[in-house]
Amino acid sequence: MFDELRGRQQLSLKLNSRNCQEAADISGNMGEMEYHYSAGKRSQPNPVEYESSIYQKGLSYQRPPFTFKPLEWESLAAERMSADSKGYVVGSAGTGETANKNRAAFAKWSIIPRRLIKTTSLPEISASVLGQKLPFPIACAPVGVQRIFNPDGEEAAASAAAKQNVPYIMSTASSTSIEDVARANGDGVRWFQLYWPPNEQNDITKSILGRAQKAGFSALFVTLDTYILGWRPSDMDNGYNPFLRSDQVGVAIGLTDPVFHDHFKKKHGKAVEEDMGEAVAEWTHTVFPGYSHSFEDIKFLQQHWKGPIILKGIQSVEDAQKCVEIGVQGIVVSNHGGRQSDGGCSSLGVLPRIVDAVGNKIDIFFDSGIRCGADIAKALALGAKMCLIGRPYIYGLALGGEEGVSHVLKALLGDLELTLHLAGICSSSQEHLNRSVLTKEDDLF
Repeated sequence: MFDELRGRQQLSLKLNSRNCQEAADISGNMGEMEYHYSAGKRSQPNPVEYESSIYQKGLSYQRPPFTFKPLEWESLAAERMSADSKGYVVGSAGTGETANKNRAAFAKWSIIPRRLIKTTSLPEISASVLGQKLPFPIACAPVGVQRIFNPDGEEAAASAAAKQNVPYIMSTASSTSIEDVARANGDGVRWFQLYWPPNEQNDITKSILGRAQKAGFSALFVTLDTYILGWRPSDMDNGYNPFLRSDQVGVAIGLTDPVFHDHFKKKHGKAVEEDMGEAVAEWTHTVFPGYSHSFEDIKFLQQHWKGPIILKGIQSVEDAQKCVEIGVQGIVVSNHGGRQSDGGCSSLGVLPRIVDAVGNKIDIFFDSGIRCGADIAKALALGAKMCLIGRPYIYGLALGGEEGVSHVLKALLGDLELTLHLAGICSSSQEHLNRSVLTKEDDLF
């Protein structure tokens, strides 16, 4: 019986690249809908089974520990946070205009469902990025100072991501060392995000990159829009900058870096441990130097990083084309979730024109404003190959540590899969999930 089911599953996957109806006609009578399938190395149950498990427990009058309402994660997490940590993650730059535009942009696009599309399996939602096939089209975006949301911080998030087969992107601003995050992530897919020191301190950059590569981080995400912290009223109202405090929350990578230690000793004549306040301030100035690098400087990273390089913070066609010219492997269409600069355009708004310009030449990731499965589906339909999840998994971290992060990731993936399935969309690949399944809501009136 098991061999028969496995054969059906494999046939279903082979047919998935064809039209859904054609696939169903060829496969014939395959019995009940199957909830397990193989996608690359994926072996865990289908995300929708998380929903099934909740209803099964409900038969014994058990309720889940976390809500499934994605727009309530923020308010519930905020109740558990200090004023400082709440202001840091919930707050946005300026008046919040850009952050609001990010969310509003998703409502401008609507999914057009198709009916009587015969299917025999749930949609396949794998992603092919950076030369590898991954089970799901999402990754945990780089978020710093995670210990201010939960004592287990980055280690809890990295562990949850590995268990859910979701790539984890570690921030340079982490409150945990590179090596400890790698241990927590185990055999998971992990990528490293760089806040980039100035050229005068290239030896520190080399040290960070070397540590990350040695610890098994396989891709480098370089954030371009945060060479200085933006105008953040919530943080300023609290007088709170986590990167200036001697509690080490936002500076763990620097305080565990041997080259930075050498720099500090030569400059001040004393060890980092002898003056933590000065050391923290100096590290913060190192990774937030106040001024931007240039496209020309990318050559240095290409010389010292063995693997894909992805530039994060792209918002214009011109910059995207330049990224192709200099030979990086990917870009993230992102405005930092509206946390860095106000008055800018929504990331989803600029995504289609960037995809049209360079989408067949470079891997395009999307970030900023995603809160649910439908949001992920729309960004993928507009041409992104993978979406980065930021604030939602941090809210999960605040609500329940590793278990809370796992809940958010599983909930988003289950929501995505059923969104596609109920719209008659066979898979998350561009063949099935593209602009033909969307309409602009305003065009309907």
